Amino acid sequence: MIDHEAALRSWWMPFTHNRYFKAKPRLIEKGEGAYYTLTDGRRVFDGLSGLWCCPLGHSPASVVEAVQRQVATLDFSPSFQMGHPAAFRLASRIATLAGRAQDRVFFTNSGSEAVDTALKIAVAYHRVRGEASRTRIIGRERAYHGVGMGGISVGGIPANRKLFAPLMIPAVDHLPHTFDPSQMGYSRGQPLWGAHLADELERLVTLHDASNIAAVIVEPMQGSTGVIVPPVGYLQRLREICDRHGILLIFDEVITGFGRLGTPFAADFFGVKPDLITFAKAVNNATVPLGGVLVDEHIHDAFMTGPEHLIEFFHGYTYSGHPLAIAAAEATLDQLAPQDPQQVGLISRAAELAPVLEEAIHSLRGEPLVTDIRNLGLAAAIDVAPVPGKAALRAFQVFEAALDRGLLLRFTGETLALAPPFISSPAEVRQAVETLRAALDDAAHTGST
Repeated sequence: MIDHEAALRSWWMPFTHNRYFKAKPRLIEKGEGAYYTLTDGRRVFDGLSGLWCCPLGHSPASVVEAVQRQVATLDFSPSFQMGHPAAFRLASRIATLAGRAQDRVFFTNSGSEAVDTALKIAVAYHRVRGEASRTRIIGRERAYHGVGMGGISVGGIPANRKLFAPLMIPAVDHLPHTFDPSQMGYSRGQPLWGAHLADELERLVTLHDASNIAAVIVEPMQGSTGVIVPPVGYLQRLREICDRHGILLIFDEVITGFGRLGTPFAADFFGVKPDLITFAKAVNNATVPLGGVLVDEHIHDAFMTGPEHLIEFFHGYTYSGHPLAIAAAEATLDQLAPQDPQQVGLISRAAELAPVLEEAIHSLRGEPLVTDIRNLGLAAAIDVAPVPGKAALRAFQVFEAALDRGLLLRFTGETLALAPPFISSPAEVRQAVETLRAALDDAAHTGST
């Protein structure tokens, strides 16, 4: 017999209100298509694609079969001084999908590891080129770059940082975030105001001197902090400033990579080419942990010096390029971006669904509690009026009301996010928003407790 109470007690859950959760657990038993089934039998629409990571929905047959075949053939392959063919094949496929066929991919196991890897590559790149003073990294307020020490150092969410200040890496500064609801409230797509905020990078360059700055890291669209959409021209200005001062530009595309904006990467959507791109999540539908860094060829080549029998870059993970994760990724990309030009991939489907989500989500303007709405691609968010004196409670109330009505959302602070699987139908997207509408009304009548 399993002691369920003891089992609940044993797992210290991540990013979870553990005491509240264990008093009232919400447990998922099954995932199929765009839906989860809870242990109490309720079927709920997965309104955030897992955690931004399941564009194909859950347990897609082709991915399941690919992993089953792989585990029966090669369950693990060391990636230190050895390799297996599929990892090289996938790296080439990702680079080609990104329109960067000559670039390289360094595999990790998560977005957090991808970010820390990208920061290491950036600093080491300048060092091997003889510019060892370039060690400073510029992040951005409200940024989420995972939970590695590098990631929280360049990240800008106070709650993720405040307990760990003594451990964070030195030589980090932050750009201001780009969200000002007084100037861009209820934006559809990219706000027209705010490109000038990129010029703050010039101020930081003056303050620290370009010779001391290695890289700037930003999420093209900030997801975890509440779907903050970059102003028109903002990312282009960052690219221009970085080019002017010899600073690398890193796009953290852990959320936007592999189709969330209706293009393979956000870099494609915005027409900006960063020097490095971090990815994870949707690359293999989150079936087995996998992440990576797409690295410009000239950065990779700078390391390829010295005797050929020596390691060029002392970094890596036991599970880099894990065979099961790679197999899941190949099967996922077959659905997202088929190599057969006669087949239409799900990235195109995401682009088709984006205006459906936009129209639906903005129909919530004027509903109880709603203070702002914004969207980009197949992602959207609403802000809700807080309960006085009780930060983050209101969004949580809406989250619970929506779950009771059959919709799983993501809440953070006073923001609720919606980013449905690419396999969703237009009717399911519209129904998700109608369920959210009802949940807002429920929460508006629950009071302040």
